[in-house]
Amino acid sequence: MSRSRPSGLSPGDSSRRRSPLHRPGRLRVVSGALGARLPLTRPPRHPRLLPAPSRSPSPSPPRRAQPQRPLRMRLPVRSRGPQKPRHRAPRGAHALSPERPRRRRFRAANPVLRRMLEKCMQGRVLLLTICAAGIGGTFQFGYNLSIINAPTLHIQEFINETWRVRTGQPLPRHLVLLVWSLIVSLYPLGGLFGVLLAGPLAVMLGRKKSLLVNNIFVVAAATLFGFSRRAGSFEMVILGRLLIGVSAGVSMSVQPMYLGESAPKELRGAVAMTPAIFTALGIVMGQVVGLREVLGDPWAWPLLLASCLVPGVLQLASLPLLPESPRYLLIDCGDTEACLAALQRLRGTADVAQELSELDEERAACRGQRARRPWELLQDRGLRRQVTSLAVLGGALELCGNDSVYAVASSVFRGAGVPDAEVQYAVVGTGSCELLAACVSCVLIERVGRRVLLIAGYSLMTCWGSIFTVALCLQSSVPWMPYLAMSCIFAFILSFGIGPAGVTGILATELFDQKSRPAAYMVCGVLMWILLFLVGLGFPFIMEGLSHFFYVPFLGVCVCGAIYTAFFLPETKGKSFLEISEELDRLKEADFLKQNQGPDWSGPRSHPVHRAVAL
Repeated sequence: MSRSRPSGLSPGDSSRRRSPLHRPGRLRVVSGALGARLPLTRPPRHPRLLPAPSRSPSPSPPRRAQPQRPLRMRLPVRSRGPQKPRHRAPRGAHALSPERPRRRRFRAANPVLRRMLEKCMQGRVLLLTICAAGIGGTFQFGYNLSIINAPTLHIQEFINETWRVRTGQPLPRHLVLLVWSLIVSLYPLGGLFGVLLAGPLAVMLGRKKSLLVNNIFVVAAATLFGFSRRAGSFEMVILGRLLIGVSAGVSMSVQPMYLGESAPKELRGAVAMTPAIFTALGIVMGQVVGLREVLGDPWAWPLLLASCLVPGVLQLASLPLLPESPRYLLIDCGDTEACLAALQRLRGTADVAQELSELDEERAACRGQRARRPWELLQDRGLRRQVTSLAVLGGALELCGNDSVYAVASSVFRGAGVPDAEVQYAVVGTGSCELLAACVSCVLIERVGRRVLLIAGYSLMTCWGSIFTVALCLQSSVPWMPYLAMSCIFAFILSFGIGPAGVTGILATELFDQKSRPAAYMVCGVLMWILLFLVGLGFPFIMEGLSHFFYVPFLGVCVCGAIYTAFFLPETKGKSFLEISEELDRLKEADFLKQNQGPDWSGPRSHPVHRAVAL
């Protein structure tokens, strides 16, 4: 007997019937530990996907068909080794699961890039130390050396006007030039006083505190510069230049010492080159700030001279947050815990055991010694090679003629056809060349070594100086010679920046031990500032007497610097301070044996009395 069908259904629609368990809206139990009843949201199956009715005596339940999915094209994936099978949670389980699967964190695919990023993160404290010490150190030296050139005429007019207000008559021209020469020459004289002060400060206060205390002179000088015009006193400008010179002398000695002792041995050369970079950067910034469009107007020269306060304030705000020199803390102060903390901050890692052991060996070698005085270095025969190298190459740095090239650059540019209004921009280009060369030298110094850069620098300076002399002699007869002379100026400054400008400052750090280093910087600084004063004083007379051949004496100095470096200066690349000391001791013993060794033995010689008896 056939069942009655509901109205509206044909025999073919019998497949649309559903059991009570599959009707929408009813609940089913999900397998697993949740045991929750979830509403069925699965769409009904298509009639064609239903399985055929089975005629077996024990019919199996109908197999549920999977809904059709759109085809997706898979790209080939690089094999990454055996993979764990992915676990697919049942539908609806993620919504109620207490632990939802997390996304994978981003990891740098390139291991070289990852290591570079880790090194940058580890060395960020060292980088900040370099910047904080440099902005108030050698940057001030280069900045105050160059900003005095822009307001020359304005300050001379101020001197004349001040004297007229006081006495009712103008100051004679030669006396105005005398006062101006005093203002310029007191800067190196103050640097000489600062060098004599730097050694005791570095020993008593430490490297970092010495740089901080040094800003007292900067603040005092900036105050004198800023109020000199309002007070109507050119004597305030004279005193300010003396004080800013003292600050430059202290920073030029303490900053390389501080950075050289804080850097690891594999980066010591590059870090010790940064004072030269900051010096060149200070020169360029002084030239830029002195332009007419910035602070080069006649009314703005007090602000131009007082702008040296900005780098000092930046250093006072940043340097106290950074660590002291680890070598000073361990060897001079004996504070092992502070040394360990400073090393860990500077290296960015807690694993500094090997470097700490090297410092312990260096402390053991210096145990029982006190800080040397400058005259003790000159009296010690064991340090004769180091002191001679420091004196010869430090003197060559100041007598190589780089300052003279800067002095004649403006006249050479005018001779090459550069308009007077554009000469100041060409002068900025000379400072930019030295900055570029210092950056290149910082990259190359740990690859090629100190000796190669010094020899190459002095040799190239000799070459370009010779061509420059020839071009000056022939510039009136050959039309293109002025352009060659202008090109030689840029090439000469590049050669100076690559070699002597930065490498010479490392010698006092690497050739002397911890107890002799402050005295060595005092000796080198005194020599440098005295020679700088003498060159500035005597160069006008050299220029007047030799005319186009004014650079010939400087050529001889460059040749001597290259020869001495090639034959007498040891290479210190990649060596610790203790290894450098041991190598210098071996060289000292070899020199002693050569001096005391007698003539070669050539067999027994007959005494004159014996020869007479034989006759």
